[in-house]
Amino acid sequence: MYKKILIAGALLSTTILGTGSNAALARDQIRIVGSSTVFPFATTVAERFGKNTPFKTPVVESTGSGGGLKLFCSGAGDNAPDITNASRRIKLSEVKKCAANGITDIVEVKLGYDGIVLANSKKAKAMELTLKDVFLALAKNVPDGEGKTTANPYKTWKDVNPTLPDLKIEVMGPPPTSGTRDAFVELAMEGGCKSFKWVKALKKKDKKTYKALCHTIREDGAFIEAGENDNLIVQKLNANPSAFGIFGFSFLDQNADTIQGSKINGVAPDFDQISDGSYPVSRSLYFYVKKSRIGKTDGIQEYLAEFANDKAWGPEGYLADKGLIPMSDKERKNWAEKVKNLQNLSM
Repeated sequence: MYKKILIAGALLSTTILGTGSNAALARDQIRIVGSSTVFPFATTVAERFGKNTPFKTPVVESTGSGGGLKLFCSGAGDNAPDITNASRRIKLSEVKKCAANGITDIVEVKLGYDGIVLANSKKAKAMELTLKDVFLALAKNVPDGEGKTTANPYKTWKDVNPTLPDLKIEVMGPPPTSGTRDAFVELAMEGGCKSFKWVKALKKKDKKTYKALCHTIREDGAFIEAGENDNLIVQKLNANPSAFGIFGFSFLDQNADTIQGSKINGVAPDFDQISDGSYPVSRSLYFYVKKSRIGKTDGIQEYLAEFANDKAWGPEGYLADKGLIPMSDKERKNWAEKVKNLQNLSM
């Protein structure tokens, strides 16, 4: 299977190795997969690492958080990745899958925060939405009276809320393998879903039904899966000012000349309000490292040291310039200590 990957900023075609491949990447080079949101940060660190150390520039591939963790957990040998990026925390089921394939010692690294934005072109008016508006616009089924639901009937934003524009609901977003999709569903969709009192009460009575209602995105064309390429969503928004896109704050920050983020519950998606938690759709970012690969793939500990350093992830670090929301001084110090000690993941 052939895919495009980024090596020191240049796109090259190479073989992406899965569990069934007999070939192997040179293990003097770190292989990283995972989240499209973390991809720009990992790529920036990898390029600096390649320039400023005697080690080769790591290979970084954007596969989505779920896809990356699947590859990461596929095996402990040379054919599987050393590191995977994730815009959500690893799930217990994924930890168990890793263990079943011989991967028992995993180092978890939290690198900072990000906000998930619902953005549109600056050619159009900015939107001010509530979490309830977001849920009603994008859910497959919506409440229809006490204890009842119906297939989503809303075609325009005005249908959802009379104060919103009479504009067709057209939202581009990530696929189910994406950590951004997972976090958006959990934070934005569920946040709006449980604004209905009877739905909130349903969580205690029937968690499965509650989750199906609150977490399922409509499939009638109002939501368009746009793959793992967030830059492509940005391009499409510029071409279609009526559409909206879902992606991480870093892509909004890097394209602030052409796109704008919607306010959610009256709060704008900006650096300070994501950092202090007042923006309601914010999340933590991570990457995971196989401890067993240290000593088998050159440079892993040195790569960790480059990442877990204030010159990279600090408030004045070069990743903040890329849109990363840094952790507090206390939290960074705590995680830096875990990284230094190669502390095992604890669920």
